[in-house]
Amino acid sequence: MRSRKSIEERAETLDHGPLQYAPLNELGVVFLFSSVAPRFRLRVERIQAAYPDCVAYQKTGFGEKRIRIEFEYRSSSFRAHKHDAKNCDWIVCWEHDWPDVPDNIQVVELRRHFGLGFKVWIQGVIGREQQEWTSTANVAKWALSNRTSPGDLLLMYYTSPACRIHDVFTLTTTLRRGHAGWRDGECYHGTIKRVCRLESPIFLDDLRSHRVIKTSSFIRCNMQGNLHATEYWPYLYEMIVKRNPGVRAKLLKYAPERLG
Repeated sequence: MRSRKSIEERAETLDHGPLQYAPLNELGVVFLFSSVAPRFRLRVERIQAAYPDCVAYQKTGFGEKRIRIEFEYRSSSFRAHKHDAKNCDWIVCWEHDWPDVPDNIQVVELRRHFGLGFKVWIQGVIGREQQEWTSTANVAKWALSNRTSPGDLLLMYYTSPACRIHDVFTLTTTLRRGHAGWRDGECYHGTIKRVCRLESPIFLDDLRSHRVIKTSSFIRCNMQGNLHATEYWPYLYEMIVKRNPGVRAKLLKYAPERLG
């Protein structure tokens, strides 16, 4: 029997792709790449077990250019596998989550080529931050998961004692590594912009009592950590606009049917 995690991950369907569901591993990435290679004017010479995974030739105005390609499910796995960046030209992945990718490597994120656009995150707002900028600021710099992409939607969750989603923002820039500020070390951060404020917030008790959302990983982990909520966006969206009809127009580009 499949685990709950596997079931949740398979929620993304590919309506116009050769796979029924979004890939869950590198083999799925290779399979999908074969259908998009012509868009890049690529002629694949060979696929191999050794690094790099693929050698292809891209048509140019006066001939062909050799492209060395490494397939990864997430782009950050390239670093984890300790590959030599000098011997690679492209990383083809399902999800690009490596803001520090070397300048000489081009990343092809396949999810963008199969109609799966923005992701949805629940982003914790803690302590003093709740009073400082979230009530008035429309633009801010914020620390985010390295899996966050420009255009993703951020549901700003005010932690205890408020325990509510009170604002909706979006990431407008690529991520950069910098000093964390609230702790030692570094983090990834980007510029976020307010989409709307919820005059009638969504409270934690609302989420815990919802017949579907109560089963989510972010509820099970008590709203701690980087909370990926894309799968549950249709239910969250319904709760938000039902309680705040005036924000429907502002959230139009983020309507659930635009997920993919």
